[in-house]
Amino acid sequence: MVDINQILKTEFNLKDEHINNTIKLIDEGNTIPFIARYRKEMTGAMSDVTLRELNDRLTYLRNLESRKEDVSRIIEEQGKLTEEINKKIAKAKTLQEVEDIYAPFKQKKRTRATIAKEKGLEKLAMSILNEKIANIEIEAQKYINEEKEVNSVEDALKGARDIIAEIVSDDADVRKYIRELALREGVIVTKNATDEKSVYDMYYDYSEGVKNIAPHRTLAINRGEKENFLKVKLEINNDKVLNYIINKYINNGNISNKEEIVQAIEDSYKRLIFPSIEREVRNSLTEVAQERAINVFGQNVKSLLLQPPVKGKVVIGFDPGFRTGCKVAVVDKNGKFLDYATVYPTEPKNDVEGTKKTLKDFIHKYDVDIIAIGNGTASRESESIISDMIKEIDKEVQYVIVSEAGASVYSASELANEEHPDVDVSIRGAISIGRRLQDPLAELVKIDPKSIGVGQYQHDLNQKRLEGVLDGVVEDSVNSVGLDLNTASYSLLEHIAGISKTIAKNIIAYREENGAFTSRTQLKKVKRLGPQAFTQCAGFMRISSAKNPLDNTGVHPESYDICKSLLEMIGYSLEDVKNRNIQDIDERVQKIGIMEISKMLEVGEITLRDIIAEIKKPGRDPREEGIKPILRTDVLKIEDITEGMILKGTVRNVVDFGAFVDIGIKNDGLVHKSQMSNKFVKDPMDVVTVGDIVDVKVIGIDLDKKRVSLSMKM
Repeated sequence: MVDINQILKTEFNLKDEHINNTIKLIDEGNTIPFIARYRKEMTGAMSDVTLRELNDRLTYLRNLESRKEDVSRIIEEQGKLTEEINKKIAKAKTLQEVEDIYAPFKQKKRTRATIAKEKGLEKLAMSILNEKIANIEIEAQKYINEEKEVNSVEDALKGARDIIAEIVSDDADVRKYIRELALREGVIVTKNATDEKSVYDMYYDYSEGVKNIAPHRTLAINRGEKENFLKVKLEINNDKVLNYIINKYINNGNISNKEEIVQAIEDSYKRLIFPSIEREVRNSLTEVAQERAINVFGQNVKSLLLQPPVKGKVVIGFDPGFRTGCKVAVVDKNGKFLDYATVYPTEPKNDVEGTKKTLKDFIHKYDVDIIAIGNGTASRESESIISDMIKEIDKEVQYVIVSEAGASVYSASELANEEHPDVDVSIRGAISIGRRLQDPLAELVKIDPKSIGVGQYQHDLNQKRLEGVLDGVVEDSVNSVGLDLNTASYSLLEHIAGISKTIAKNIIAYREENGAFTSRTQLKKVKRLGPQAFTQCAGFMRISSAKNPLDNTGVHPESYDICKSLLEMIGYSLEDVKNRNIQDIDERVQKIGIMEISKMLEVGEITLRDIIAEIKKPGRDPREEGIKPILRTDVLKIEDITEGMILKGTVRNVVDFGAFVDIGIKNDGLVHKSQMSNKFVKDPMDVVTVGDIVDVKVIGIDLDKKRVSLSMKM
């Protein structure tokens, strides 16, 4: 039996107590956000990201052990389980290795080998493979049987070779050798399957080592093949492989049968083994590439969700368009929908003056501060008109370009219909654009993360795996911020640790029936929210008007007594926390010493430090420490840009080969990873994240393709 805890301890470089505690916490049904935030002593302060990786690996290893048991049982039921096979199964480190060992014992469909066995040729095959045969043709004659359609010596030998070919193909050691050789020395070769020009031109005559190929190139090649622009194959040293197999199967005992065995081996390799290994290697590359793309997507989504909110501003959401017009929606400081209009500043109507008048009326009527413009079709045309309009009014108004990805998906959703039943579907998108500036997290959780549009090749990825990772990202993001229990929508509530969709709706129902929550303990009265769910969720809920100020912090109710004792020890009260009158708390703690307080209160140092950090700023939103979006009043065109110009831009998307940056023109500019730093950059994620504000230098302009190349090297 493999010690899974020991494997995880080694792979994640953890102490025994931390790995044992973490697995126990997971098995007890605790959520990842809860473990990451409130069980740091037990886990060694593992982050939510590491905990999810560990959980995935734990699941894989448990599935591996379960499969080993199944395979051992099935082979034993066939009466073929030997000590050697048992040892091989026990040593297997991957599911693929287990399946290789199981292959010879697997119930097969009718193959050339099974047909040959039905004709009574298995004994001949085993004789050729294991014995010294003086005259192989005379031996083969014994197996001629017209009833079984073995009409000649060649028929008998051909059938025997088919059986040997399958034996070689099912050899786990042979497959492991070839697979490792292919991964180490193999080359992916691509050729054009058509004479048409395409985005895959660079792959029309291309080759790259399997071990070197970048994940995004794997996905590009796969897509090009799927769209019939590319032919793709794996090349390895066939002579090296055949020599290995021949040396394994030819010995002094069967050297006289070498010609037949070599024929069988060559057939096995060409017909059975290589096509299978090629599929495996391609699948392996694809899995690695997909996992990388999914992680990139997840990190981009997290950065987007955790962008700082622009609070306390009245916003116009402007959803640009051409033929059907631009949708305009006004939302107040709290995101409440106030008014809407449809304007037609672009082709075919070009009603610029009418658009300006509508916007000016809204600005003066509702005291608008910012216009949030969606970045889709007609975005830059709309920006130009809005920029001109701002110059014509005597009020200070700014605009910002906002990603509108997923706005149309939200507009037609059941949730949007519940929120705005009497508002036209087309206007809902403009409301979403305005609100996602005010609180990106609250608005973007309403949208399927796959529709947020900050990844690469997301439609080519394993959708179930992508969904699982993105759900985790959303959950971690919501819980890292926390939410106001009295204002949060159920679409936010359902992402809190321990809260299901049903419980989220029950919280809303309780709030509507009983009025605002005044304490976290009231959550226990919510239908279906039991003790386990309360433990998981309570620390992530905030109540700004609560009698107990700790209900407006990230301090968990289980630590309230510890927190009160701490305050008493250093001369404070809960009233001081409420009035934010604890500015010198660090100095008071330092006088006694954090270790001493930890011992006296019988609480871990990490938890103690977290409690102190939380009571310093009740109701703190960690996102507010981030970089706010760039607000503009004037527009920039690609024709205005010259090489060498220094601009400030917003990172819109990060991919394996670089980052796309919004510098205020129609199309985002690209900072290739080679232009991100004077040092070598392996992963652009190490340098920038979505939402970052960066200074960039223009290093290339292609007016025909409307492309701008940028550099962060200053």
